[in-house]
Amino acid sequence: MLILAWGLGLWLLTRWFGDYEMHRQNPNQAPVSRHAEGYVEVSLLSNSSGHFVTSGSLNGESVTFIVDTGATDVALSAELAAKLKLPRGGAVILSTANGRVQGWRTRITELRLGDIVLNDVRALVAPNIDGEQVLLGMSALRQLEFTQRGGTLLLRQHTTQE
Repeated sequence: MLILAWGLGLWLLTRWFGDYEMHRQNPNQAPVSRHAEGYVEVSLLSNSSGHFVTSGSLNGESVTFIVDTGATDVALSAELAAKLKLPRGGAVILSTANGRVQGWRTRITELRLGDIVLNDVRALVAPNIDGEQVLLGMSALRQLEFTQRGGTLLLRQHTTQE
């Protein structure tokens, strides 16, 4: 019984540290939306590295977004683009931190972040991006009002004409 108790204790401790580390990397796993007259907004906390990472979806598929105001477009991996069956547009040469690579243009039917919904968003497929992480670039962010203060990023989508 003592061995079983130690085994259970180690398993629980491993799970707790795993959840703790996941929360440090993505403190916005369930982004909360706030609705007010004429807009909806989502508040994001920065992670332990100072980046804004959050969960969301592309065409109904769950993804992890990394907010990147330096990226011109939303960018995703070739594997994720294939999984989402995104149309393959024209080829483009992308300048990345790791050098120049060839990717292609595409469009995302629906991008969702909490209750913020963006439709027909321009995107790039970059073969050097890994996994399910998506760079949330300016092709999406320019449709929103955003403000950063301290470790919080506020994204606001206006729902009525101003």
